Amino acid sequence: MNRSRISARVRRIKPSPSTAAADRASALKREGKSIVSLVVGEPDFDTPAHIRAAAARAMEKGETRYTVLAGTLELRQAIVAKLKRENNLLYDPAEIVVTNGAKSAIYSALEATLEAGDEVIIPAPYWVSYPDMVLACEGIPKLVACPESQGFKISPAQLEAAISEKTRWLLINSPSNPTGASYSAAEYRGIADVLARHPHVLVMTDDIYEHIRFDGERTPHLLNAAPELRERVLAVNGVSKTYAMTGWRIGWIAGPADLIGALNTLLSQSSGNACSISQAAAVAALTGEQSFVGETVATYRARRDRTLARINAIPGLSCRPPDGAFYLYVNCAGLIGRTTPAGTRLDNDGDVVMYLLEAAGVALVQGAAYGLSPFFRASIATSQTALDEGTDRIARAVAELR
Repeated sequence: MNRSRISARVRRIKPSPSTAAADRASALKREGKSIVSLVVGEPDFDTPAHIRAAAARAMEKGETRYTVLAGTLELRQAIVAKLKRENNLLYDPAEIVVTNGAKSAIYSALEATLEAGDEVIIPAPYWVSYPDMVLACEGIPKLVACPESQGFKISPAQLEAAISEKTRWLLINSPSNPTGASYSAAEYRGIADVLARHPHVLVMTDDIYEHIRFDGERTPHLLNAAPELRERVLAVNGVSKTYAMTGWRIGWIAGPADLIGALNTLLSQSSGNACSISQAAAVAALTGEQSFVGETVATYRARRDRTLARINAIPGLSCRPPDGAFYLYVNCAGLIGRTTPAGTRLDNDGDVVMYLLEAAGVALVQGAAYGLSPFFRASIATSQTALDEGTDRIARAVAELR
């Protein structure tokens, strides 16, 4: 029998498109080409000094051994305090599990709860990894297209239509990657009213961008609008985006005891506890001085406003102002059907992105990777100099289309 050496669960998924785009940009740079990369969703700031110092102290004190699987009590207490202080959500440390990043938290939660054939409702545009994580756990991603005209957010009517007997999860990311769209308390209430009619549906909230918000307000949580859903919600978050700690790999999940217990069991046989040094650093991030957060959000907002204006001045491109996160999801419908100087027709957003990379040296990610075309995503988590150069190059390349 000619059996594949690779499991079916891995063969049904694909590599991350954003990672592939970043790798392609890096390869072109190594070849000596001038590339402005607007791909990576990672803060371009250093982790604050007091957080780095806390990690150094932990090492000097010998805090380099295994921790309790769910995370150190000190970190879980800090998370509990953060949820109460910032989100008005009450949890016990026993209802928290610390993971190796928020991505691991989401995957592990799916692995712990999905049976083969279970459905997960994912509003599109979505973070590129959501559908493939569901597939890897033998679930079925049920993608719901949420057009720009409705702010890239799922409506109660769409949610109602998507729910079936097989639905296990609704996955919500607010503010979102890639659009920056953020649900209001009233919009959450509308979603909750639908969920009230379907008690078998659980909800996972990916809150990783909650602090990167441009209106000066706190990001509302689903459980603020609908506290009655508490026993059906897993709230996922981490320190990576807010505190420029992507490489430290600290995420967490807050939720009901039975789900947290299942996650602890799964993690005990898979990844084990998160890095002890990183956990000490995360405590300092959550409990220490917070001025870094406001300063970086102000920088992102200035970049958003300037780059948005430059993009919207390019004929054929338009972009809705994002509520938060650090991305622009650019509508490129006006370029579809046009022809490059080499005579190639641009038939979709993948063609647009490839043209801008090869002809202009600007690396972006096509909207198809996020489940909604014709768009492309540009990260503003880079210097304004790079953003200005990138938009200048895009404008010149677009002007050469016929």
